[in-house]
Amino acid sequence: MTNHKILLVDDDQNLLEMLFSIFKRAGYTNLLTAASGAQALRVWRDEQPNLIVLDVMMPDMDGFAVLKEIRRTSRVPVLMLTARGEAEDRIEGLEIGADDYLAKPFLPKELLLRVGAILSRAYPEQNKTVELAGATVDMTNAEVWKHGEKQTLTAKEMQLFEKLYQNAGRIVTTGILCETICGEFWQGYESTLSTHIRHLREKIEENPSKPVSLVTVKGLGYRLNLKEVSP
Repeated sequence: MTNHKILLVDDDQNLLEMLFSIFKRAGYTNLLTAASGAQALRVWRDEQPNLIVLDVMMPDMDGFAVLKEIRRTSRVPVLMLTARGEAEDRIEGLEIGADDYLAKPFLPKELLLRVGAILSRAYPEQNKTVELAGATVDMTNAEVWKHGEKQTLTAKEMQLFEKLYQNAGRIVTTGILCETICGEFWQGYESTLSTHIRHLREKIEENPSKPVSLVTVKGLGYRLNLKEVSP
């Protein structure tokens, strides 16, 4: 999911940088920004993002005008941000074709949850089975199959695996993983993360003491390696 291209639009540079940071820390790697309505339309036409986070209150062309122009030819998902949070703004945005709205100020976790829900609806994953070197993970049922035997993943193990899978082949920092299972105030939970990682390895690795699928990147975090498919 984190590979989806997301366009962030806000004329407030500080808020735009904050949005960029929130998504980057959550593992989103394909981010675009625009500081005005006109620029947003140019980037949208050139880059064709998978989702747009669009501020309503902008001086040159407000978010409603931008959304109207986009909806003439595209159904790209749009989450609108409004400073006022008034019912009229929300209704107008939804009538024009916004997929959701969020009033400022907002919690980063709520923003990410709403974006994740929109992406899941708009781009449903067809394949929920993940092949690893020593096991197969059924993400729909939170099950691991190894040597013909089934084991069930706990809720925390599933959260960790989903985050690692979303970033397969790339390093996911210890902080991001701790936040995934413990929330925003994760400091001090590193040992808890290590315990969950150990249990997850016991279920997915052929030899948990010598992991090849869920590997440690010393001083940084962890990386999930998927099974290589022969051509």
